[in-house]
This record gives sequence, structure tokens and C-alpha cells, in this order.
Amino acid sequence: MRMRYTIEERHLTDGQGRPVAARAPDSVVFHSFEAGSIDDAIHLFVRQESAEIIGSVLKFPGFQAVATVRKPAGVYTLQFTPASQPFEP
Repeated sequence: MRMRYTIEERHLTDGQGRPVAARAPDSVVFHSFEAGSIDDAIHLFVRQESAEIIGSVLKFPGFQAVATVRKPAGVYTLQFTPASQPFEP
């Protein structure tokens, strides 16, 4: 069964390792993905964004997860949560 996931992407540091201001326009961005599992949602996001997972992915009950990734523009924290709307093909 496919589910819809909302991903909150929080920009932590820029490409030079400097902290990104919380008020910066791109400091928080939301994405939406349909996937068969939380693992699939994480891998789809990483592949689509050309990102690299840093450290471990923390998984929580209820199809939720938190991960840290590196992209060319810097380091980001991702929070994956199931969306309230079901996926309908």
C-alpha cells in the first residue's frame, strides 16, 4: 500500500559549513512524496535531491523518521511524517 509522506527540510549549514539563519527564505521547505514505506520515501528523496545521508536514520512508531543529509548547498535535517490524506492513484 502506498502512502503520502510530508518531508520537512530544515537547512542547517551552507556549503561552507556556516549556520543558516532561521529567518532565511529557504531555511524550511516542505515536500510531498508517495511511497510504499518510510524507507522508500527516504530513498526517493535522497535520490531526487542528489543528497547523501549523514549518520543514521532515526525511525519512530507511526511511519515517522528523522535524517540528516548533505547536499551541494549544505546540510539539512529531514523529518518524514505520514500525511493525513491517503494516496489515490
